[in-house]
Amino acid sequence: MTGAAARLHDRPSREEPIAPDRTAAVVLLTRDASEAGRLLPGLLPGRAILDVRRDRLAGAGPWGAASILRSLPCAELVFLIDDLDTHERLWRVQALGAAAAARPTSVIDLQGRRLRLSPGRFLGRDLPRLAAGLAASAGALLRTSARVRRLAGSPRHRPAPATTRRVVYLRTDFWAGIRAGGSVGHTAGVASGLAAAGCDVSFIASGHPGAIGAGRHEVQVIAPRRLYNVGREIAALTHSLHFERRAAELLAADPPGLLYQRFDPANHAGVALARRLDVPLVLEFNGSEVWIADHWGRPLGRRSLHEGIETVNLRHADLVSVVSGPLRDDVVARGVDPGRVVVLPNGVDPECYHPDVDGSEVRRRLGLDGFVVCGFIGTFGVWHGAKVMAAAAARVLAARPQARFLFVGDGVERGAAEAILARAGVLDRVRFTGLVAQEEGPRHLAAMDILVAPHVPNADGSRFFGSPTKLFEYMAMGRAIVASRLEQIGEVLEGDRTALLVLPGDEAALAAALLRLVDRPDERERLGRAARSAAVANHTWESRARALLSRLRDMGLLRWS
Repeated sequence: MTGAAARLHDRPSREEPIAPDRTAAVVLLTRDASEAGRLLPGLLPGRAILDVRRDRLAGAGPWGAASILRSLPCAELVFLIDDLDTHERLWRVQALGAAAAARPTSVIDLQGRRLRLSPGRFLGRDLPRLAAGLAASAGALLRTSARVRRLAGSPRHRPAPATTRRVVYLRTDFWAGIRAGGSVGHTAGVASGLAAAGCDVSFIASGHPGAIGAGRHEVQVIAPRRLYNVGREIAALTHSLHFERRAAELLAADPPGLLYQRFDPANHAGVALARRLDVPLVLEFNGSEVWIADHWGRPLGRRSLHEGIETVNLRHADLVSVVSGPLRDDVVARGVDPGRVVVLPNGVDPECYHPDVDGSEVRRRLGLDGFVVCGFIGTFGVWHGAKVMAAAAARVLAARPQARFLFVGDGVERGAAEAILARAGVLDRVRFTGLVAQEEGPRHLAAMDILVAPHVPNADGSRFFGSPTKLFEYMAMGRAIVASRLEQIGEVLEGDRTALLVLPGDEAALAAALLRLVDRPDERERLGRAARSAAVANHTWESRARALLSRLRDMGLLRWS
């Protein structure tokens, strides 16, 4: 269970018992607990909600978990998931629900789609579909492996140059439940930047991309086939073939001038489509997902296949767009011609992030009026340095009663950050919002006086290859910034002019810089004004898009002006 999900369940006991005849017991299996909590009343109207801790079931085994669920005092049992099409190992939820079905039982996703569960349905319908899914997945994996081996040895395709402004952005990974974060901001930023630079941008995606508002860009969705949800990673791997086939049908009548794909560790559809349509492919590569899984998540199964997919994407993309110098060096070391690599750091839309955004409602709602607020926004990844910030916050709060801290977002390091603050006895002066939608980010940043980017180096000693989207959003907000002097962060920010820079991981230095700014409102204003000016001049998404198009033009891959 994610930290967010666990916290949704950690509610005080109710003073009045819940009447079983109007109660739905909900096993929360979503990524974003706050979004689930917001949607539950509409998904289960008229029901009182009994939260069921997933960790209570985890150690009980399948039959023990079913016994626990059968014993719950409720009229209905619900498993709440992000998306029926993308839930990993959906059949396990179906099997558990069937075994526990002593009352109406179902799986519901955040779109309101429902699957009824029962022993009869599982044996007569779900189990045969599982068998069919296993067979289909095996066949798809064999085809994928053969395709990747063939592409790995094939010569690079030389496409005809783009002569139209139509750019199709391929977002092939699973979006369910992801409403905020660097990937969401980057995708929305690239699309808006290309549009501002004169491109006609549309999407073909596995789900509707976050922060892409209705009507802003055409979005055609190719949902994953539920048939393949039989094991970890299988749905994502086999989705590549399905995505390629459906996208080819969609593009046949109106071919694009250019394909742009954010790298997906399980997908090579962009390479196949570019070759089929004879158009250039730009691959946005934000790092080796094999490395990321090893160091920041769960190691990927079928490792050689995933490594092969990375190799195929890097080999056949006509231009590889990376966000930092370390990433450029990495892909060049892997055999990519330096002439096919362009470094385009993240950027910002200065019309969305600006000093006049009103954060007063957020401050009022969170009880922050009258205080100097130091803040952080992010997904609490291990590289974000949330624990360092928490330790620094404890020092600042002990010394300055006028200070408060605001953590916006959620993720793996949130619990550890909260524990540090609780041990220091200052948790009551810190606000954790949980995940907020990308569109709500500016208002939350506007509620802060000092913006903090306490990133830490990679634990294995490799170079920090990130380009934090928050860095550029912070700058555009015109607020004072304290950040780690780490690779690109220390290159973009100028110490004592656009930010205060500190040694990464040094909580004492971070606290000292924060104390300095808490005490000096004039310096906060000076730093914020200079940061905003630099963001507008050098770091907009439109400027990044124009640099990309210029590089394509220089390579002979684009022939419209």
